[in-house]
Amino acid sequence: MMDYIRRLKVCIRWFQDLEMNYSLEQERLKNSLELTQQKCIEIELLLKIKEEELNSIITEMRRNCASLQEKLIKEESERVVAVESLEKEREARLNIERSQTTLSEDLSKAQREIQNANQKISSLNDMYKRLQDYITSLQQYNGKLHTELSSVEDELKRVEKEKFAALENITMLRSQLTLSISSQDEAIKQKDTLVSEVASLRGELQQVRDERDRQLSQAQTLTFELEKLKESRESSCTELDNLTLKANELEANCSLKDNQIRELQEQLAIAEKKLQVLDISAFETRTEFEGQQKFVNELQRRVADAEYKLIEGERLRKKLHNTILELKGNIRVFCRVRPLLPDESCSTEGKIFSYPTSMEASGRDIDLTQSGQKHSFTFDKVFTPEATQEDVFVEISQLVQSALDGYKVCIFAYGQTGSGKTYTMMGRPGHPEEKGLIPRSLEQIFQAKQSQQPQGWKYEMQVSMLEIYNETIRDLLSSNRLSSEATRLENGTPGKQYTIKHDASGNTHVSDLTVVDVNSIKEVGFLLNQAANSRSVGKTQMNEQSSRSHFVFTLRIYGVNESTDQQVQGILNLIDLAGSERLSKSGSTGDRLKETQAINKSLSSLSDVIFALAKKEDHVPFRNSKLTYLLQPCLGGDSKTLMFVNISPDPTSVGESLCSLRFASRVNACEIGTPRRQTHARSTDSRLSYF
Repeated sequence: MMDYIRRLKVCIRWFQDLEMNYSLEQERLKNSLELTQQKCIEIELLLKIKEEELNSIITEMRRNCASLQEKLIKEESERVVAVESLEKEREARLNIERSQTTLSEDLSKAQREIQNANQKISSLNDMYKRLQDYITSLQQYNGKLHTELSSVEDELKRVEKEKFAALENITMLRSQLTLSISSQDEAIKQKDTLVSEVASLRGELQQVRDERDRQLSQAQTLTFELEKLKESRESSCTELDNLTLKANELEANCSLKDNQIRELQEQLAIAEKKLQVLDISAFETRTEFEGQQKFVNELQRRVADAEYKLIEGERLRKKLHNTILELKGNIRVFCRVRPLLPDESCSTEGKIFSYPTSMEASGRDIDLTQSGQKHSFTFDKVFTPEATQEDVFVEISQLVQSALDGYKVCIFAYGQTGSGKTYTMMGRPGHPEEKGLIPRSLEQIFQAKQSQQPQGWKYEMQVSMLEIYNETIRDLLSSNRLSSEATRLENGTPGKQYTIKHDASGNTHVSDLTVVDVNSIKEVGFLLNQAANSRSVGKTQMNEQSSRSHFVFTLRIYGVNESTDQQVQGILNLIDLAGSERLSKSGSTGDRLKETQAINKSLSSLSDVIFALAKKEDHVPFRNSKLTYLLQPCLGGDSKTLMFVNISPDPTSVGESLCSLRFASRVNACEIGTPRRQTHARSTDSRLSYF
C-alpha cells in the first residue's frame, strides 16, 4: 500500500504539474490572443486613418482631374471647332479652286470659240469679198451679155430687114425670073446661104439665151447664199457679242474669285496660326494632364495597395477570427435574409432590418426593429437580400475544403418555414446560376480531387441521404423504399427501423443505411434528384412546398497520397432542417398538424441542447430527439460546424425572425470541441459513419 501511495503521490504531482503547464499555456494563449486582438484593432485604426487620408487625397485629385478634364474637353472642343472651320475653309478653297479651274477652262474654251468665230468671220468676210467680186464680175459679164444680146438683136433686125429687102428683091427677081435663070439660081444660092446663116444665128441666140438664164439662176443662187452669209454673219456677230459679254463676265468672276481666294488664304493663314497656338496650348494641357494622370495613377496605385493591404488585413482578421473560433471551439453562424416575395409588402410597417456600415460592423451586424424597439445582433457573416448563391458559397468554400483535408465538417440551415433554407442548400432546379450550397460544394470537392491527382492523391467517396420525418429515420436512397412504404401503410405495421450509434472514436453510424460509392458529380446529382423526389414535402398557408422533414446529406471522403503514404478521412455533412412554424399562421391540420408538432418538438430539443451547452451543464439532452442525437458530434464533438440562420423580411414574421436571431446568437456563443484532423486508416466497415 505504501508503494501504491507513493505512486499515487507521484501521479498527483505529475497531474498538478501538467495542470500548471496547461494553465500557463492557457494564460500564454490568452495573452497572445489579447496582443493579436490589440494588433488587429491598431491595424484597423491605422487602415481607417490611411483610408480617410487616401479618400481625401483621391477626392481632391478627382476634383483636379475633373477640372483638368473639363479644361481639356474645352480645349479639345475649341480645337475641334478650329479644325472644322479650317476644314470648311479648305473645302471652300478647294471648291473655289475647282470653280476657278472650271472658269479658266470655260474662259479658254470661250476664247478658243471666239478665235474660231473670228477666224470664221474673217473667212466669211473673205468669202463675202470674193462673192462680191464674183457678183461684180457676173454683173459685168451680164452687162456684156446684154450688150452682145442687143447687138445680136440689132443684127437680127438688120438681117430681117435684109430678109425683107431680099424678099423684095426676090419678088423683084421673080418678076425678073424670066429674065435670067442664072440670076435666079444665084439668088437661090444666096437664099440658102442666108437661111443657113439665119439658122446659125438663131442657134447662137438660143445658146446666148440659155447662158443668160444659167447666169441669172447662178446669180440668184449666189444672191441667196449672200443673204445666208449675211444672216450667218449677223448671227456670228451676235454670238461674238454674247461670247464677248460672257468672257467679260467670266473675267469679272475670275477677278472676284481671285479676291475671295486671297481673302480665304489670309483667313487660312490666320486659322493656321490659331491652330498652331491651339496645338501648343493643347500640347501644354496634354502634358499637364499626363502629369496629373501619372499622379492620379500613382494615387490609384497607392489606393490599390491600401485596398490590397486592407483586404489582406481583412483576410488576416478572418483567419485570426477563425483561428480564435477554432481555439474556442465555437459554432460559426452565418445569417442570411432572403428578398421580399412579390406578394409580400413592407409599405405599412416599413423595413424591419437594417445593416450597419461601419468598418467594425460591416457584413457582420444586423439590426431588427420591432414595435419601435431596436435589437442588434452580431454574427460571423451577414448576407443581405442582394447576396447571390455564389457570394454565399465563397464564404464557406474553405470550410468545404477542410473536408478534403481530413476534418469533420457540418453545415446546417435553420429558420422558420418559408425563410429560404432549402433554396440556400439546394438552390432552384433548372437554374444553374442559382445552384445551392450542396451542388456547389460537390463541384468544388470533385474539382479539387482532379487538381490534386498530379500530387499523388487518390480519393474514394461515399454518399448517403436520409430524412427524419415524425421522429422516424427514412433512407432516401433505398431502392425498395416506395414498395416497403406502401406495404407498411396497407398492413399498418411499422417500417424498417434505423438505429443511431456512436463509437469510441466519436463517429456516428446509422444501421442498414444505403451507402453509394460515387466517382463524378453527375452520379451525385442523380442521387440528389432521387432524394429530392423521395423527400416529404407539403403545402401550408406559409409555403407552397414546405419541407416536412429534416434532410441530411453526408459525403465521406477517404484520401491516400501514394508518394507520402499519408491518409486522411473527412466527412462533409450538409443538413436542411425543417422550418419552425406557428400553428396559428400555418393552419396545419391532420397529418400536417402531426408533422408540425414533430418538427417543433425536435427543434425545441435542439434549443434545449444549445441552452445546456451555453450554460456548460454536465448533462446535455442529446437523446431527447433523433435530430439532436444525430447532431451530437457536431454540437459537442471535434467537428467544424457552421449554422445558417435564414430570416424572412416579411413584417408579419418579425416575431419568429427575432426568435431565430436570438437562437442563432446562443448557438454562436456555444463552445464545442476543438476540430481535429483524422489521419487514421480507413475503416473496414462498409457502412458510412456520419459525424
